[in-house]
Amino acid sequence: MKMKRNGPVMVIALLLVLLAAYQMMQNGQNARAAAHNSSELIRGKPAPAFTLKGLDGKTYQVGGEGEREKPLIVNFWASWCGPCHEEAPDLKRMYDKYAKQFDLYGVNVTKGDRLEDVKGFIQKYNISFPVLLDQEGKTAEKFRILFVPTSFLIDKHGNLRDVIHVLPPDMLEKKIQMLING
Repeated sequence: MKMKRNGPVMVIALLLVLLAAYQMMQNGQNARAAAHNSSELIRGKPAPAFTLKGLDGKTYQVGGEGEREKPLIVNFWASWCGPCHEEAPDLKRMYDKYAKQFDLYGVNVTKGDRLEDVKGFIQKYNISFPVLLDQEGKTAEKFRILFVPTSFLIDKHGNLRDVIHVLPPDMLEKKIQMLING
């Protein structure tokens, strides 16, 4: 009689053990996949390659084989982002000051933005560096963008050197100088 009452409990316990084992296997596979994908964003390793159209109508290619003439900052932003508005004047000043020594591409996460707002942002801050449009969000995915603004500092060999967010102007300038001299 006792065995009949414990039977359902044993079946449930067995199912829970099997479910736990299955979840552990899935987590292991997910961790391996994440480790494989994260190799795209390791400091000192090549930055992910991408091709995007700019507001100027030109096509820009980043990454891949070969060296660049200058180091590069890829800044992901959106017009609705408060910190992006805070950062824009500093990025413009740094670009105007060091444009001959590094490139700066502003990548608008257009999938979550409106083109009219993007153009208004560019006009408001008199942005002179190329603005690229990530209309499908695929480039932001490659760079695993969780929030904007996020900037990637890439040396002239195409390797990721640093990832930064809004910094005070003096710290931003130091990071840019290190990238240029790096």
